[in-house]
Amino acid sequence: MMGRDIMNRIDRKFNQLREENKKALITFITAGDPDMDTTVETVLEMYSSGADIVELGVPFSDPIAEGVTIQESSLRSLKGGTTLDRIFEAVERIRAKTDEPLVLMMYLNTIFVYGCGKFFEKCSAYGVDGVIVPDMPYEEREEILPYSKKYGVYNINLVSPASHDRIKRIAADSEGFLYCVSSNGVTGVRSEYKTDFDSFFGLVREYAKCPQCVGFGISGPEQAKKMSSYCDGVIVGSAIVRIMAEKGRDSAVPVGEFVGSLRDGIK
Repeated sequence: MMGRDIMNRIDRKFNQLREENKKALITFITAGDPDMDTTVETVLEMYSSGADIVELGVPFSDPIAEGVTIQESSLRSLKGGTTLDRIFEAVERIRAKTDEPLVLMMYLNTIFVYGCGKFFEKCSAYGVDGVIVPDMPYEEREEILPYSKKYGVYNINLVSPASHDRIKRIAADSEGFLYCVSSNGVTGVRSEYKTDFDSFFGLVREYAKCPQCVGFGISGPEQAKKMSSYCDGVIVGSAIVRIMAEKGRDSAVPVGEFVGSLRDGIK
């Protein structure tokens, strides 16, 4: 299958949000934690509760960008037998119920082992709209870019305050949305930030050609509201994964309630 002729769902969603004067809410869970049935149910519940885009984390044995909460969920998922093929099957089940944007967040080695061409072809075939690869330096994006472009799947760049002089280049060369990392370090809920957001987002907005969303550390509605004032949307992961860890197979409803509170917070 060649690249899609239709508009990527991510672009379509941000166009809709712009018309409605709304901020994007992007949520994350680890696929397969605690099992795939719960993953599918929870993803659908998040969409119903106000999530605009969902990131499915592909578990990895050494997730260097993640804090303890997501590391542990990744290990639980792997122990349960999660594979990329099983995640694609879950995406197929999700796609049977919704046409909302869906993104995979994963590590580069997983793509290489699976095969770049095969991976992006399957993303296109099953309805994955983009991939986020946190351990892939921007300068090495050509490793996967030809395949992502061929199959119409966005390679979503990350930029952080530590990117310094590279911010301009990364922001100008982004598609789908630009993942703005709120602070240096790994994922995880934060009680405070030390980043100068006015300066950081001022530079990002000057050069970015696509919407900008901020993630890493957003723990609840008040923080989401504050952070959304700087950009086009917020990304929430660890706070949701904590609920998954506590509630297990009964996660869908409490996660949906939390996502609803985030949606209310950034309206």
